[in-house]
Amino acid sequence: MYKVDHYINGQIVASSGDRNAPIYNPSTGAVQGEVGLASIADIDTAVAAAAEAFESWSDTGLMKRVSIMFKFRELLDKNRDELCEAVVKEHGKVWDDAMGELTRGFEIVENACGIPEMLKGEYSQQVASGVDVYNTRQALGVVCSITPFNFPAMVPLWTIPLAIACGNTFILKPSERDPSCANIMARLFSEAGLPDGVFNVVHGDKVAVDHILAHPDIEAVSFVGSTAVAEYIYHTGTSHNKRVQALGGAKNHAIIMPDADIDQAVDAMIGAAFGSAGERCMALSVAVTVGDDVADEMIAKIKAQAEKIKVGCGMVAGNEMGPLITKEHCARVKGLISEGENDGAKVALDGRDFEGPEGFEGGYFCGPTILDNVTKDMSVYTEEIFGPVLVVVRADSYDEAVQLVQDHEYGNGTCIFTRDGDIARNFTRKIKVGMVGVNVPLPVPLAFHSFGGWKRSIFGDHHMYGPEGIRFWTKIKTVTMRWPTSIMSGANLSFPSSD
Repeated sequence: MYKVDHYINGQIVASSGDRNAPIYNPSTGAVQGEVGLASIADIDTAVAAAAEAFESWSDTGLMKRVSIMFKFRELLDKNRDELCEAVVKEHGKVWDDAMGELTRGFEIVENACGIPEMLKGEYSQQVASGVDVYNTRQALGVVCSITPFNFPAMVPLWTIPLAIACGNTFILKPSERDPSCANIMARLFSEAGLPDGVFNVVHGDKVAVDHILAHPDIEAVSFVGSTAVAEYIYHTGTSHNKRVQALGGAKNHAIIMPDADIDQAVDAMIGAAFGSAGERCMALSVAVTVGDDVADEMIAKIKAQAEKIKVGCGMVAGNEMGPLITKEHCARVKGLISEGENDGAKVALDGRDFEGPEGFEGGYFCGPTILDNVTKDMSVYTEEIFGPVLVVVRADSYDEAVQLVQDHEYGNGTCIFTRDGDIARNFTRKIKVGMVGVNVPLPVPLAFHSFGGWKRSIFGDHHMYGPEGIRFWTKIKTVTMRWPTSIMSGANLSFPSSD
């Protein structure tokens, strides 16, 4: 058993209250640790530390910030195994998947090392006689990120490096289900030379979240999670005059055209539907097949491969898919599969009765599942399942398939498998989704682009990381200046012009 406490102002700080939450090992179902849940006083302490650190940190030279970020990236790489083990033991991912998560997070850190280039402003000389104008981007102040359980390393790294490199001071509220990664990163930031108070971690539940959203000294909040919570975060935060980006749920469709390379599509769907046990906001959970022949061939091939997936504890070498995060979530996923079956879907592959391997019988496992003949009124189609479940919807035409994507409330990610350039171009231009792939199953942008969906997959105007991340974590200031010269000639009460 171990205890995870807050990290405030450069040191581990126990909760001031007496509320704690268990940390489970999803592969065994056993309690392995305990996390202290923040009180309102704990949040206030973290905000005060960050506010005190802001003035000096925002005045710190860009190259000094960059040197710390380079050192942090070096330490992340050096401590990769420690971070990976925390992800596997607390979230349940298999080792390779956890390593992949870390790699994508590292890319954002590397991008943040180029912050001097990204903060460069614009300059216009002689906009009027003796008048020059320039703009610059400046830090907001104390900012916060509320991150989900499914990516305990990557999603925090989507926000922390850019926000801090821009000159903000930071409070991270990670998921209480897998909190250890956050504290490891806090320790590494300190080792990299980040001043005390610039980065702080508070662990907690809704009590912490609600106080963060209402705190007058927090300028901006970033969130990733379910749509219901994202909408609550957005409306509550903005009602307290905060800048908010809140990324919500998804129901990502893959359209498989008759001319597609079916083997390529099948290989892509296996990883995109069942990787990380489907607990990804970019998981491809809906396959829309154009034509019954495509559906029959694809389902047969996916089933044959999915039956061979090695499911078990992520710490055991060779396993390819781990458990779900909690006992309750596992029951929900299996319940939705049963709902789909009762609604008329055909269970082509059933993972409900999968039992954990010997020694892991108490784990929260669900095997890969395929539901065929799903219709758009079924709960397995309308709801984000967030489990290893692929639903197949059969369409008669490209237009019918596209309309399914257009009509769904979520617009996070989508892709199409085709050899037809005209179809691909039409799809990428017309589809009402934020991230689109062509023969690419998980169109997650690299660090120098930005991540985010459309419709009810996002609340707020800014996507995450990349250019949009810089815009979110800074505010623009425009300066117009004139210096006294010999050509100035008296006061003028008329409205300023460029003459």
